[in-house]
Amino acid sequence: MKRNVLVCTWIILSLSRSAAEAQVPPAVALTGVVVDSTGAVLPAAQGDLRTTVSVLDHTVTDASGRFRFDGVARGTYDVLVAFEGFQPTTVRVTIGARPPGLLRVVLPLARVTQEITVSETASQVETAAAGNRDAVSVDDRTLADLPTFDQDFVATMSRFLDSTAVGTGGVTLVVNGIEANGLGVTASAIKAIKINENPYSAEFNRPGRGRIEVITKPGSAAYHATANVIFRDSRFNARPAFASVKPDEQRRIFEGYLGGPLRDGEHTSFVLSMNHDEQDQQAIVHAIGPSGSIQANVPSPFRNTFVSGSLSHQHGPSNTISLRTSFQYRRSSNQGVGGLTLPEAGSNNLFHELESVYTHDTVLSPTLFHQARLLYGQFFNGTSSVTNTPGIGVLDAFVGGGAQADVLRTEHHITVKDTLTWTPPRHTIKGGLDLPDWSRRRFDDNTNQLGTFSFAGLAAYQSGRPFVFVQQQGDGQEVFLEKVLGLFVQDDMQVRDDLTASVGLRYDWQNYFHDNNDFGPRGSLAWAPASMPGTVFRVGAGLFHDRTGPGPISDLLHSHDGRLLRYVITNPGYPVPLLPAQSLVAQPRSLVELASATTIPAMWQYSAGIERQLTKTLTLSATYLWARSDNLFLSRDVNAPPPPAYSARPDSSYGVVREIESSGRLRSQGIQLTLRGSITKSFTGQTQYTVTKTRNDTAGIGWFPSNDYDLSGEWGRAEYDQRHRFDSIGTFKVGRLFSVSAALALYAGRPYSVLAGNDLYHNGRSNARPGGVARNTLDGPGYADLDIRWFREVLLRPTGPDAPKVTFGVDAFNLLNRTNFVSYIGTINSPLFGQAVAAQPPRRLQLSIRTTF
Repeated sequence: MKRNVLVCTWIILSLSRSAAEAQVPPAVALTGVVVDSTGAVLPAAQGDLRTTVSVLDHTVTDASGRFRFDGVARGTYDVLVAFEGFQPTTVRVTIGARPPGLLRVVLPLARVTQEITVSETASQVETAAAGNRDAVSVDDRTLADLPTFDQDFVATMSRFLDSTAVGTGGVTLVVNGIEANGLGVTASAIKAIKINENPYSAEFNRPGRGRIEVITKPGSAAYHATANVIFRDSRFNARPAFASVKPDEQRRIFEGYLGGPLRDGEHTSFVLSMNHDEQDQQAIVHAIGPSGSIQANVPSPFRNTFVSGSLSHQHGPSNTISLRTSFQYRRSSNQGVGGLTLPEAGSNNLFHELESVYTHDTVLSPTLFHQARLLYGQFFNGTSSVTNTPGIGVLDAFVGGGAQADVLRTEHHITVKDTLTWTPPRHTIKGGLDLPDWSRRRFDDNTNQLGTFSFAGLAAYQSGRPFVFVQQQGDGQEVFLEKVLGLFVQDDMQVRDDLTASVGLRYDWQNYFHDNNDFGPRGSLAWAPASMPGTVFRVGAGLFHDRTGPGPISDLLHSHDGRLLRYVITNPGYPVPLLPAQSLVAQPRSLVELASATTIPAMWQYSAGIERQLTKTLTLSATYLWARSDNLFLSRDVNAPPPPAYSARPDSSYGVVREIESSGRLRSQGIQLTLRGSITKSFTGQTQYTVTKTRNDTAGIGWFPSNDYDLSGEWGRAEYDQRHRFDSIGTFKVGRLFSVSAALALYAGRPYSVLAGNDLYHNGRSNARPGGVARNTLDGPGYADLDIRWFREVLLRPTGPDAPKVTFGVDAFNLLNRTNFVSYIGTINSPLFGQAVAAQPPRRLQLSIRTTF
């Protein structure tokens, strides 16, 4: 099967190559590096490829100062490069039939023009580690034109991530080269978003397909501004599934960006951005109670305000410093309501955060560049229950009572990234210190203080027979330091004119886990054979270590200090769980501990692929992906009642003893096809199709197996396993009066498990499966979504690339109004077995006005 797929892929590429060569003249890639007058590389510089009459392409240099224009035909061009604090520089290039050598653009403090002629015999082909064509990269111009719900560009691009590469703490967000919890700017201040660029870089903790890299707009020598107004109203929407009455909803977003020079404008600039959004939405409840079906629309309002400002200053020819500060305030009500969860079980949330980022770039020598970044932030995140009553959970029927979700989290955190880049001939060597998190965290855990009753089904609820009662008591305050450290070194080298290699080594460490040997070697090769112009072969491999995040650390510390006590009582009474003569504090308490052999999980990722220039403006890549791990996180109750009777706990002085282990396994393989560029005469964008197979025996650090003594039935499809995924985003040229962009997503269904509907193993959990039934054997439905944006630009001044303009837009999300069901019920004794209790939103319209100058 694998061989047939590879053969078919090679035939497609060969035929495409023949057709392309027959239809268009040979086109090449124009690559270069941007440096200052001392030779230090300049990341995030802006570049335009121009003819005498128009701009053909636009790019942004990467962290190594490199840029690339694909599909450049024979001719003479101007490459115009601009960077904050430097004068724009034009380099004239003459392209022959062969790929040009690496273009070196020097940005001085005064305007200069250089002229370079590339001969027919030039042999260098662009094979940089960060030039892989299976990456997804979108600049600000494209982002602004795409159908984007609520201007959430990161969510729009997240569809191209690989769940296998995402760590325990979620997707890694990298903003201007440093890991962050948020963007630090508003949507219109984003310059570019990239996924999977240089997938095996040692600079980052996670693989390329598990991280999102964001570059924000710098200040400039001229004033630029953007103002957005976005509006939605349920009167323009279709009725949601499961809603008996169409909910009354509205969303208003006011967002903007302003940047430009300060004082003389030659050395100092600023950027301001602001966002305020108000959302009056409603959650849809679809549950079943003793009296029958429960359907309701529940208001869940949301308010958010964000302000950010930055200053950048060029201090002499060798130093550039910048400081950015941001503040966010957010509040929401009735969170968690919807599906099976009734309004009474909702919660309210209040969040505010203050964050500052300091960056200092120093040119130490013509080949040595130092960059230091320091982030300091503090946040407050408080959650309170809507009702203060014991919780009630009836398995796959309804969730009621109080949410029991009262918790307060505060944090003071520091992130440091200090790097040194050395660029001797044919090498770019980069290394340094990476402190993704060094934080003081405080958890005030008052969750489940009144306790929660769980019932196996409606019949058990009506007869007052819960199978477990769980309650926490005591002092839930815990203060601790979380420390995460990384060290890395990487060498991107030009081995030959047609061969590049990237080798690196990363070391990761975090406290509380006695695992001090987490070294991660990384490497990749790219080869552009001279006999196959326009073709690049790539291979790569890397070892990537995970992190736990603060949650499991808090669980461990709360358990061991003995101030917050958790009790699990099976077969309790109801509504009073214990007899009058019994006391809760006399019951055996539960523990959380680390297994003696626990290590930080590590995952090997491999890939091999071929990339082909099909036409002047279109590339195709085919990549084989493989991943494996044998020490993933999971949790297990080591004091659960043992077989065969499963009647009593081995140590009666304790209840649940949750042991955090690293014994889970994963195997994943797949093929990914990526098209980038002008796919047709009228459509330009990025299209990706992936066929994968991912199997594991754990769903994460907080996951428990069905039977704590037998994990054999857990090996199966991963919860996120979708065999087929197709994503496409891009813009259509349909005429002069307006433009159209689209985003199409077609996914196969995800699996879910059959559940027995009772506590077969008397461990106080409801995840038992019928005998002989493995995990995730049921198939959920597929997913299909088509989003369209219609927009019209009106120039306020007739000419010029930066002419002020107003853009009117109408976005339609889920244009075809397909009902995409989610949350399928797998409990065999539930009246909702095999049915969904929630769905993705129906068709929604969004109106927008954008003004730019």
